[in-house]
Amino acid sequence: MDIVTLTTFLTPFLPYLLKVGEKATEGAGKKFGEGFGANAWEKAKALWSKLQPKVDAKPMAKGAAEELANSPNDADAKETLQKQLKKFLDEDKNLYAEIARLMQEDSEVISKLVNTFNQTISGDDNVVQNIAGDGNKAIGKVGGDATIN
Repeated sequence: MDIVTLTTFLTPFLPYLLKVGEKATEGAGKKFGEGFGANAWEKAKALWSKLQPKVDAKPMAKGAAEELANSPNDADAKETLQKQLKKFLDEDKNLYAEIARLMQEDSEVISKLVNTFNQTISGDDNVVQNIAGDGNKAIGKVGGDATIN
Protein backbone atom coordinates (compact mmCIF):
# COMPACT_ATOMS: atom_id res chain seq x y z
CA MET A 1 0.00 0.00 0.00
CA ASP A 2 1.25 3.44 -0.89
CA ILE A 3 1.11 5.96 1.96
CA VAL A 4 1.54 8.87 -0.48
CA THR A 5 -1.54 7.74 -2.45
CA LEU A 6 -3.51 7.31 0.77
CA THR A 7 -2.58 10.77 2.01
CA THR A 8 -3.11 12.40 -1.39
CA PHE A 9 -6.57 10.88 -1.58
CA LEU A 10 -7.57 11.94 1.94
CA THR A 11 -6.12 15.48 1.84
CA PRO A 12 -8.93 17.27 -0.03
CA PHE A 13 -11.50 15.57 2.23
CA LEU A 14 -9.78 16.40 5.53
CA PRO A 15 -11.70 19.64 6.18
CA TYR A 16 -14.91 17.57 6.03
CA LEU A 17 -13.57 14.40 7.66
CA LEU A 18 -12.35 16.27 10.72
CA LYS A 19 -15.93 17.43 11.28
CA VAL A 20 -17.82 14.23 10.38
CA GLY A 21 -21.07 14.03 12.26
CA GLU A 22 -22.04 17.63 11.68
CA LYS A 23 -25.00 17.61 9.28
CA ALA A 24 -23.71 20.48 7.13
CA THR A 25 -20.31 18.82 6.88
CA GLU A 26 -21.81 15.54 5.67
CA GLY A 27 -23.62 17.29 2.82
CA ALA A 28 -20.61 19.41 1.87
CA GLY A 29 -18.27 16.42 1.91
CA LYS A 30 -20.62 14.35 -0.20
CA LYS A 31 -21.12 17.21 -2.69
CA PHE A 32 -17.35 17.79 -2.92
CA GLY A 33 -16.72 14.09 -3.47
CA GLU A 34 -19.19 13.88 -6.37
CA GLY A 35 -16.63 15.58 -8.59
CA PHE A 36 -14.40 12.54 -8.18
CA GLY A 37 -17.04 9.85 -8.51
CA ALA A 38 -20.15 8.76 -6.67
CA ASN A 39 -18.28 6.79 -4.01
CA ALA A 40 -15.36 9.15 -3.29
CA TRP A 41 -16.86 10.64 -0.12
CA GLU A 42 -17.91 7.23 1.17
CA LYS A 43 -14.45 5.85 0.44
CA ALA A 44 -12.78 8.76 2.26
CA LYS A 45 -15.10 8.33 5.26
CA ALA A 46 -14.46 4.58 5.40
CA LEU A 47 -10.69 5.05 5.33
CA TRP A 48 -10.77 7.89 7.84
CA SER A 49 -13.03 5.99 10.26
CA LYS A 50 -10.28 3.36 10.54
CA LEU A 51 -7.43 5.87 10.83
CA GLN A 52 -9.06 8.56 12.96
CA PRO A 53 -8.75 6.83 16.36
CA LYS A 54 -4.99 6.48 15.85
CA VAL A 55 -4.65 10.04 14.51
CA ASP A 56 -6.68 11.52 17.37
CA ALA A 57 -4.57 9.67 19.93
CA LYS A 58 -1.30 11.16 18.61
CA PRO A 59 -1.00 14.96 18.94
CA MET A 60 1.60 15.13 16.15
CA ALA A 61 -0.63 13.22 13.73
CA LYS A 62 -3.74 15.16 14.71
CA GLY A 63 -1.91 18.48 14.33
CA ALA A 64 -0.60 17.47 10.90
CA ALA A 65 -4.10 16.43 9.77
CA GLU A 66 -5.57 19.73 10.98
CA GLU A 67 -2.80 21.74 9.32
CA LEU A 68 -3.25 19.82 6.07
CA ALA A 69 -7.02 20.43 6.23
CA ASN A 70 -6.34 24.18 6.50
CA SER A 71 -3.44 24.26 4.02
CA PRO A 72 -3.65 21.32 1.58
CA ASN A 73 -0.38 22.34 -0.13
CA ASP A 74 1.64 22.35 3.10
CA ALA A 75 4.40 19.86 2.25
CA ASP A 76 5.64 19.64 5.85
CA ALA A 77 2.19 18.78 7.21
CA LYS A 78 1.67 16.21 4.46
CA GLU A 79 5.05 14.61 5.14
CA THR A 80 4.39 14.53 8.89
CA LEU A 81 0.98 12.93 8.40
CA GLN A 82 2.45 10.39 5.98
CA LYS A 83 5.14 9.43 8.51
CA GLN A 84 2.56 9.10 11.27
CA LEU A 85 0.21 6.99 9.14
CA LYS A 86 3.08 4.75 8.09
CA LYS A 87 4.02 4.27 11.73
CA PHE A 88 0.43 3.37 12.66
CA LEU A 89 0.13 0.91 9.81
CA ASP A 90 3.53 -0.68 10.50
CA GLU A 91 2.55 -1.18 14.16
CA ASP A 92 -0.95 -2.53 13.52
CA LYS A 93 -1.06 -5.27 10.87
CA ASN A 94 -4.87 -5.58 11.16
CA LEU A 95 -5.26 -1.87 10.44
CA TYR A 96 -2.81 -2.20 7.54
CA ALA A 97 -4.83 -5.07 6.06
CA GLU A 98 -8.11 -3.17 6.46
CA ILE A 99 -6.77 0.03 4.86
CA ALA A 100 -5.20 -1.97 2.01
CA ARG A 101 -8.52 -3.75 1.42
CA LEU A 102 -10.46 -0.46 1.39
CA MET A 103 -7.98 1.09 -1.03
CA GLN A 104 -8.28 -1.86 -3.42
CA GLU A 105 -12.09 -1.80 -3.43
CA ASP A 106 -13.28 0.71 -6.02
CA SER A 107 -9.66 1.71 -6.58
CA GLU A 108 -10.70 3.76 -9.61
CA VAL A 109 -12.28 6.28 -7.19
CA ILE A 110 -8.89 6.79 -5.54
CA SER A 111 -7.07 6.84 -8.88
CA LYS A 112 -9.38 9.48 -10.29
CA LEU A 113 -8.70 11.90 -7.44
CA VAL A 114 -4.98 11.13 -7.14
CA ASN A 115 -4.42 11.49 -10.89
CA THR A 116 -6.21 14.82 -11.09
CA PHE A 117 -3.71 17.63 -11.27
CA ASN A 118 -3.71 21.33 -10.63
CA GLN A 119 -0.70 23.44 -11.57
CA THR A 120 0.09 27.10 -11.59
CA ILE A 121 2.84 28.18 -13.97
CA SER A 122 4.45 31.59 -13.87
CA GLY A 123 6.84 33.28 -16.24
CA ASP A 124 7.36 33.14 -19.98
CA ASP A 125 8.44 30.38 -22.34
CA ASN A 126 7.80 27.49 -19.93
CA VAL A 127 7.45 24.07 -21.49
CA VAL A 128 4.80 21.98 -19.74
CA GLN A 129 4.13 18.27 -20.02
CA ASN A 130 1.58 16.39 -17.94
CA ILE A 131 0.25 12.87 -18.07
CA ALA A 132 -2.97 12.21 -16.21
CA GLY A 133 -5.52 9.44 -16.20
CA ASP A 134 -5.32 6.74 -18.84
CA GLY A 135 -2.24 7.89 -20.68
CA ASN A 136 -3.65 11.27 -21.67
CA LYS A 137 -0.89 13.72 -22.52
CA ALA A 138 -0.89 17.49 -22.58
CA ILE A 139 2.16 19.22 -23.95
CA GLY A 140 2.33 22.94 -24.44
CA LYS A 141 4.27 26.13 -24.23
CA VAL A 142 2.98 28.70 -21.77
CA GLY A 143 3.43 32.42 -22.38
CA GLY A 144 2.70 34.48 -19.30
CA ASP A 145 0.98 33.11 -16.22
CA ALA A 146 -1.44 30.19 -16.46
CA THR A 147 -3.40 27.84 -14.25
CA ILE A 148 -3.97 24.32 -15.50
CA ASN A 149 -6.75 22.25 -13.95
